[in-house]
Amino acid sequence: MSVNLCIDWGNTHVKAAIFDNDTLQKQFSLSPEAAPVKVAELMDAFKPVKAIMCSVVEHSDELAQMVKSRIKSFITLDGYTRVPINNAYLSSDTLGPDRLALVCGAHAAFPDKNNLVISLGTCITYNLMQKNKTFRGGAISPGMHMRLKAMHTFTDKLPEVGVDGDLLLLGYDTHSCMRSGAIFGMAAEIDGMISNYEKQYPEFNAILTGGDAAYFASKIKSKIFADPDLLLKGLNLIVNYNVSFPR
Repeated sequence: MSVNLCIDWGNTHVKAAIFDNDTLQKQFSLSPEAAPVKVAELMDAFKPVKAIMCSVVEHSDELAQMVKSRIKSFITLDGYTRVPINNAYLSSDTLGPDRLALVCGAHAAFPDKNNLVISLGTCITYNLMQKNKTFRGGAISPGMHMRLKAMHTFTDKLPEVGVDGDLLLLGYDTHSCMRSGAIFGMAAEIDGMISNYEKQYPEFNAILTGGDAAYFASKIKSKIFADPDLLLKGLNLIVNYNVSFPR
C-alpha cells in the first residue's frame, strides 16, 4: 500500500484526494481552471506514488499530463480498466467510469449486501452491485438542477427557477410549483426505485452519494446510508488493485 492521488473530474467540479493506504487524508473540490495548480500543490505536500483519474467530461489533458510527468503509476479509469469486481454491464464503451468506482467502493464497504448506489449529481445514477461481486447496471435519470432547467428550456413561458426559495409540497405560485415538482418528485422517484429493488433483492442496502446527496438525505423516506466520499474510496481501491507496487 502507499500514498495515492485520486482525481474525480465531474460535470461541474474536479475533486482531488490523497489517501494514505485506505485512509482519506485530504481532499479538495476545485474548478477545472484551478485544478492543475492545486493538484500540483497536493503532490508536493504528500508525495503520492500512485494516481488515478476518473472523468465523465471531455476536457484538456493538461492535468493528466502534469500528473503523468511526475508519477509513473498513473491510471485513467474507463469501462475497460481492471477492477476488483465482475463487470456485467454490456456497453463498456459508454459506461461512466464514476459508476465503476462507486460500486467498487460499495462492495468493499458492504460485501454481504446487494447494494444499490444512488449518485445524485447532474444526473441520478442507480447502480446495482450484487453481493456475488457483480455490477449489473441500473438506471439513469435527470438530476435536480437538470429538471429545473429543462422545464424552462423546453417551454415558452415557464421561468428559470433555482433550488433556493420556498419548498412546499403545495406550491403557491409558478416558482414554488416548479420547485415542488422537481424536488419532491425526485425524492419520490428515489424512494420508489429503492422499494422496487428491495422487493427483488434480499439482503438489500441503499447508499446515497454525489453532490446533491446531503440536500436529499432528509427528504427520502427509505432507509439509506450516506457516503459523500464513496467514489473517491472506489478510485483508491481500483488504483491499488491495478498497481500493487509502484514502478
